[in-house]
Formats: sequence, C-alpha cells, structure tokens
Amino acid sequence: MNRKQRIDKILSKKFNDFLLEIIDNSNLHQGHNNFTGNDETHIKIILTKKNKIPINRLYIHKHINNLLEEEFKRGMHSLEIKIN
Repeated sequence: MNRKQRIDKILSKKFNDFLLEIIDNSNLHQGHNNFTGNDETHIKIILTKKNKIPINRLYIHKHINNLLEEEFKRGMHSLEIKIN
C-alpha cells in the first residue's frame, strides 16, 4: 500500500462528512533538499464538506496532523491541507 492509500484509509474513517482528495505533489519539489519527486514526500489533502454544518478548521488541521504522525516518521516531508 502506498502513502496516498494509507492516508486515504486513515482519513476516510475519521472524516466521513467530507469528500476527500489526496494529491501527491512530490514531483513539484524535485531537487529541493535532494528530493527525487518519486517518494510521495509532499502531499496535499483537500476536504470538501458534504453538508452545511459549521466546522472548526484549526481542530481539523491539528487532528489530521496527529492522525498522520506515523507518515511523517516514515518520510513524508510536507502536508498541505485545504478545507472547502
């Protein structure tokens, strides 16, 4: 299972009120700090609400970072989170 699949599996369980999109942007950082662009090191997550319920964006960001702590330990370098 690759990193995108692991992240999808982790977040899908916790954020079922959102549509989830996970994008590997590693190729955009090729050459930066010796990154090859092939190792799923730079990930963008887009969450889109399915309903009109108010959300706490800061809580969601912190929660995602906590949930993905192991991925950072396994080589993920950058995480961008966008909430629509």
